[in-house]
Amino acid sequence: MPEENRIDQVTEVTSTSWLSRLGQAIGGVFIGLIAILVATVLLFWNEGRAIKTAQGLTEGAGIVRNVAADKVDTANDGRLVHVSGMLSTGGPVADPDFAVRVQGVRLVRHVEMYQWKEETQTETRTKFGGGEERTTTYKYVRDWSDKPIDSTRFKEPRGHTNPVMTYQSREALAAGTRLGAFAVPDSLLRGFGERKALPATEAQANALQIRINRPVAVIDGVLHVGRDPSQPAIGDMKVSFFQVPLQVASVVATQSGGGFVPFRTHTGTTVELISAGAVPAVTMFQHAQEENVTFTWILRGVGVFVMFLGFAFILRPLKVIADVIPFLGSIVGAGTGLVALLCTMAIAPIVIAIGWLWYRPLVGIAVLVAGFAATWGLARLARRRVARKAAAPA
Repeated sequence: MPEENRIDQVTEVTSTSWLSRLGQAIGGVFIGLIAILVATVLLFWNEGRAIKTAQGLTEGAGIVRNVAADKVDTANDGRLVHVSGMLSTGGPVADPDFAVRVQGVRLVRHVEMYQWKEETQTETRTKFGGGEERTTTYKYVRDWSDKPIDSTRFKEPRGHTNPVMTYQSREALAAGTRLGAFAVPDSLLRGFGERKALPATEAQANALQIRINRPVAVIDGVLHVGRDPSQPAIGDMKVSFFQVPLQVASVVATQSGGGFVPFRTHTGTTVELISAGAVPAVTMFQHAQEENVTFTWILRGVGVFVMFLGFAFILRPLKVIADVIPFLGSIVGAGTGLVALLCTMAIAPIVIAIGWLWYRPLVGIAVLVAGFAATWGLARLARRRVARKAAAPA
C-alpha cells in the first residue's frame, strides 16, 4: 500500500467490573442534576435574552434616522442613525510576513499544514454479570488542518510527530477605515463583507523559499510548501490569501462625535449593525430579527439536549443494575431513555413558557399547552407499545 494511503492504528481493550460501573453511574447522578440545573438556567435566560433583543431591535427600528454619509451633523450626536456610503481607509492593509499589501478593508491569510490526526472509535460490550469490555481503536491518518495538532497528546505519539506550524492563519484590518465622513470601529469590521481570493505571486514564493529554505510553488494562486504538492508529506503547507475590498456599506449605530458606538436600548441590549451594500434600515433590522430567532432556536436545542443528558445520567444506575443480565440491561436502557425523553419534553417547555410568561403571558400559555400535548402524546405512545408487547405471544 502506498505510504500516503497507509493508515496506522492502535487498539486498546479495557475492562470495568459491575461494581465499578455502578459506582460511576451513582456518581453520574450528581452530574445529571448539575446538567439539568444548567439546562434550566440556559433555557430561561435564553428566552429573556431573545425577548429583550427583539424588543430592543423593535425600539431601534422605530427611532432610527437616515443621515448623509458625506458630512457629520453634530445635531445627531447621541442618536441612532443609519448611514450608507463608500468605505475608505487610511492606507493599505498588509501582511508583512508575506509582503502582501492591498487597498481593502480586511486581509485574511489562511494556512493549512499536512499533519497527523488521531481518530478514535470505541465499541462497548456488556458481559454477563454486568461487567463491561471497551475496545478503543486509535487511527492515525494524514490530513490538512488549519490548526496545529498536538501530537504529544496522541495515544501513540511515536511515528506520528507533527512539526511546529511555522505560519498560522491571521486576519488584518485596515487602519483608519471610514464610511464617508464617519470613522468605523474595528468591532463592526470584523467579519464584514464577502472574502475574495487574492492570488499569490511567484515573487512571494521565491521570498518564502529563501526564508524557510524549503521548496515553494504557486499553484492556482496558492503557495504550496513542499517537494511534491501532488503527494504531500507531513509538515507541508498551503498558504492562501483573501481580501475584502473597499465597497459601499450601511451602518446602524449611535453617532458619537465623528464615529459610531453601540446604541443601548431601554431593555439593556445594544444595536450595532453593518451590511455590505446600500441596505435600507428596515431591511437591516429585519435581518437582525431573523438572526435573533435563529440563535434563539439554536440555544433552545442545546438546552433541551443538555437536559435530556441530565435525566439520562440520573436514570443510568437502573440500567447498570439490570446489566447483570445484558439482555435485560438493553431493555431497561431503552426504557430509561424513553423516560428521560418524556421528562425533558415535560419540563423544558415549562421552563421556556415561564420565561415567556414573565414577559409575554399569552405566548407562554401557548408554549405550555404545546408541551403538555407533546408529553401526553409520547406517554400514550409508550403505553400502546407496552400493551402490544404484553399481548404478544410468548
